[in-house]
Amino acid sequence: MSNILEIRDLQVHYGGIEAVKGISLDVPEGQIVTLIGANGAGKSSTLRAIAGLEKPSAGKIFFKGEDITGKDSNEIVSRGVTLVPEGRRIFPDMSVLENLKIGAYLRKDDLKEDLNWVFELFPRLNERSWQAGGTLSGGEQQMLAVGRALMSRPKLIMMDEPSLGLAPIIVKGIFDIIRQINRQGVTVLLIEQNANMALKTADLGYVMETGRITLSGPGQALLQNEAVRTAYLGT
Repeated sequence: MSNILEIRDLQVHYGGIEAVKGISLDVPEGQIVTLIGANGAGKSSTLRAIAGLEKPSAGKIFFKGEDITGKDSNEIVSRGVTLVPEGRRIFPDMSVLENLKIGAYLRKDDLKEDLNWVFELFPRLNERSWQAGGTLSGGEQQMLAVGRALMSRPKLIMMDEPSLGLAPIIVKGIFDIIRQINRQGVTVLLIEQNANMALKTADLGYVMETGRITLSGPGQALLQNEAVRTAYLGT
């Protein structure tokens, strides 16, 4: 199986602070891969570097075999990589439909087929398509953030804490959608505080601690790892 994303010796600095300390990881095409770890481990910085929102201090990022290190975010989106940021970051005064169309801002073709796909995934968004994004519930706003990312037709979708602040029943629904998106051919790279759900969902997992990858393996294997269970699963 080929890798859609390869990271080699990636470093990210914020001034004198080294947030990511030379990590390497692979994301196989067609799989769900999760990156778990405590707050401040460097997970979000890693995603932001992949998405072109932070410039790496060192290292290389390859997408489908091409070096995308340090390229701007528009170019990275146009190649098929998109990020669902932590905190959703929707436009609260714009309608659901307007938010979704912003996700396709680089496209010049007809959006109807993709809008229909998003509304099939998230019927609640269809029901509220003319409602202001800021009036949606937290779960509906997360659906909108994911739907907006899908409108760029990504080959790789990255999600930063998609379950943050959501009720357990909503979290289950979000993870069901992640699996469904993946079944439809989109590779997923997921950061998630809910390590139990993330590892149950993921084909492959990485554990990140203080800017370094300390463990990796199949999601189910990491679920059974004693160190992971103690540190992240509360068992």
